[in-house]
Amino acid sequence: MAKVTLRNLAAHKIRLVLTAVAVILGVAFVSGTLIFTDTMNKQFDDLFNRVGKGVAVDVRAKKLTDDFEDDGLSAQPVPASVMERIRAIPGVKDVQGNVSGYAAVVGKNGKIVGTEQDGPPQFGVNWTASGDYDMKEGRAPAGPAEVAIDAKTAEKGKLKIGDTAKVVIQGPPQQLKVVGLIDTGNLMGATVTAFDTATAQRLLLKPGFYNDIQMGTSGPGETELRDSVAKVLPANLEAITGTKLREDAKSDVATIMNFFRTFLLVFAFISIFVGAFIIFNTFSMLVAQRTRELALLRAIGAGRSQVTRAVIGEAIAVGFIGSSIGLVAGAGLALMLQGFMMQDSASGLVFTASPVIWSYVVGIVVTVVSAYFPARRAAKIPPVAAMRDDVALPQRSLRIRIALGSTLTLLGAALIALGLFGGGSNPVVPVGAGALLVFIGVAMLAPVISVPVVRLLGAPFARLMGMPGRLAQQNALRNPRRTAATAAALMIGLALITAVNVMGASMSASVESQVDKQFGADYVVEPTGAGGTDTSAVTKIAAAPGVDSASPFYSGNAKINGKRAFYVAGDVKVLAEGVRLKMVTGGTDLGQDGMLIDEDTAKDNKWAVGSTIATAFPDGKTQQLRVMGVYEKNQMLGPRVIAQPVYMAHTAKPAVDGIVVNAKNTDAATKQAIERSVQDYPNLKVSDQAALKKDARKQVDQFVTFLTILLVMSVIIAAVGVINTLALSVIERTREIGLLRAIGVSRRQLRRMIRVESIVIAVFGAALGIGIGITFGAALQSALKDQGLTVLSIPVVTLAVYVAVAAIIGVLAALWPAWRAGRMDVLKAISTE
Repeated sequence: MAKVTLRNLAAHKIRLVLTAVAVILGVAFVSGTLIFTDTMNKQFDDLFNRVGKGVAVDVRAKKLTDDFEDDGLSAQPVPASVMERIRAIPGVKDVQGNVSGYAAVVGKNGKIVGTEQDGPPQFGVNWTASGDYDMKEGRAPAGPAEVAIDAKTAEKGKLKIGDTAKVVIQGPPQQLKVVGLIDTGNLMGATVTAFDTATAQRLLLKPGFYNDIQMGTSGPGETELRDSVAKVLPANLEAITGTKLREDAKSDVATIMNFFRTFLLVFAFISIFVGAFIIFNTFSMLVAQRTRELALLRAIGAGRSQVTRAVIGEAIAVGFIGSSIGLVAGAGLALMLQGFMMQDSASGLVFTASPVIWSYVVGIVVTVVSAYFPARRAAKIPPVAAMRDDVALPQRSLRIRIALGSTLTLLGAALIALGLFGGGSNPVVPVGAGALLVFIGVAMLAPVISVPVVRLLGAPFARLMGMPGRLAQQNALRNPRRTAATAAALMIGLALITAVNVMGASMSASVESQVDKQFGADYVVEPTGAGGTDTSAVTKIAAAPGVDSASPFYSGNAKINGKRAFYVAGDVKVLAEGVRLKMVTGGTDLGQDGMLIDEDTAKDNKWAVGSTIATAFPDGKTQQLRVMGVYEKNQMLGPRVIAQPVYMAHTAKPAVDGIVVNAKNTDAATKQAIERSVQDYPNLKVSDQAALKKDARKQVDQFVTFLTILLVMSVIIAAVGVINTLALSVIERTREIGLLRAIGVSRRQLRRMIRVESIVIAVFGAALGIGIGITFGAALQSALKDQGLTVLSIPVVTLAVYVAVAAIIGVLAALWPAWRAGRMDVLKAISTE
């Protein structure tokens, strides 16, 4: 039987290669994801082993909560006086204070070097001789007019030692002389700008303060030294060991990488799931075509288990070969991901046992499981079948499939309804679970659904093309299970792509609706980077011709009821007009310690006008804030607004997050005047209502495009499945094709028949997928209404394009099978058994 298995593999190379393609693509996605994330983890480990090397104890501000973002801007800084206390502790050596903040370099082209938003960070630091970086060329900065930048940033910005560079900070941009180029090693695309300590404190933080203080040890262990240092610290500061410092940094990155890995693996397993349909279909057809061969094996003494093992053996071989090639392809995919996401920081790949093991486990297990039921069916072939002319396997009744599919679909619909109308706190969970059950249920019902839908889709071809069109329609209807399994693979990919597009269109429409309803200012000026700006920009905008008023707003985080709470601060009357705030109770006069909250926050916490709320701030201080008003939910403003004096009192270096601008005339000349007023601030962008909508659409479109690209792999696998099904179908119908040719069907008509059959199957899968995708997208939009997704938008044109693409996939998938059918020798085809 082992020899039989090997001979069957050799005899059906083309068929099995096509099957292996589904395994290769799915495994490549899995192995590529694992190799890429292993590579990034290794590079981050190397980076963090270098950063903070030799640090025994680190002194920093206490975090309010575990999820509180200590970004160095809002957290309480460490006063320099603490350093003197630390130096007096026995066993302490090399005490140094660190300053960090936002600083970006403007290149010779006038643009900021590096990604300005949602990309690698842009650090400003103070230069210390015992710091984490080495000076590659030149010298350390000394004095307020000098700066050192990392060598890669200098190369990108076409800057060299001796040049004057504009450095963007949280405040007026600085014109500084480049005196040194820093070797930062592999910082994953981040930029580093270094100043002397006094300049860094003035520009990035606050004179006489540090973000943290680090020290080495001259003898005591880390824990012992940490305990000694902790005794001299104020209550709002803490001392941690250098080991914990590095572990915390690694843990933060590990959390991000684990999320990223899980995110990509979800799409990888979607591809694997789609591939399973193809593998199942292929082995089902192979078993059906080899009925007489398998029956002869039974007749000469092969047992059922031997026949099963023979088919499973073929599946193992296909899975092994596909996994091996997929592993290599995955390494290439990881290299592409690394080059795309890490750019000039890319280095060699890291190979561990995990990608290799999982590649073979996934590839072989999925192939074997998909081939198991066809193998079981093969074992049940009676020996007498070898003597029959009709070698087709009997088809099982669809009653069980209909009953189970209907039950799952109804149960899924009930869960979706429960999520949408049950009033639960998190409707996305039941809606998502219900959507999955509907998905499985519809896939099980697909053979039943295929009959009327294929008749409908094939009818125009039957009328327009005559006999080839009618034959194509009947061929697609001949085996509903096969047609459904082939179309289901395409259905899965297009259903998910459609749901993503519906969600994306709804997000864009919702944002545009919110801007129309809530944006009441003429313009808003916002920083494109992470550092914000300061009031100097506000002053310049206010003085621009045509501007009536310019008011800054700020944002921050505090701790309320033990949880991190985001807030906005600023001139509340201006903000209220700028976002068309609708008050429910109370007013907008906050005084020195007031707070406004939205309806949901008031309801969840049972607060009302007059309630006093204890609020802890990053500086370690707690203040009682009084609720002065409750407003309708406002997506542009957020859940709470606090008095500006409160924000100023608890923030070391206030950062302007945006500037609300009202003008005498909202014409092009006024906007140009505002843009000229901030031309020295390359990180500031002036937007009106139309620009805000455009930016929102752009961001949503980028996200939708990214997800769609990830899902395209499943569509490619589905296209391979259509090719495979048609190719095997042509082989299965060899005698029939010969008879058609014998009675006068031309090669052209034959090829047309196969193309139409392919188009009908592909469009059926697309129609089913798009219908399910619209349903899922609409359900998710409804579930997320309270999160701001208030408008349902269905991108009809885009979905019509997807149907056309599906038809094109059908045409392309039929090229080789149709060509093969047309080249068959008529006499040989007729004599085929």
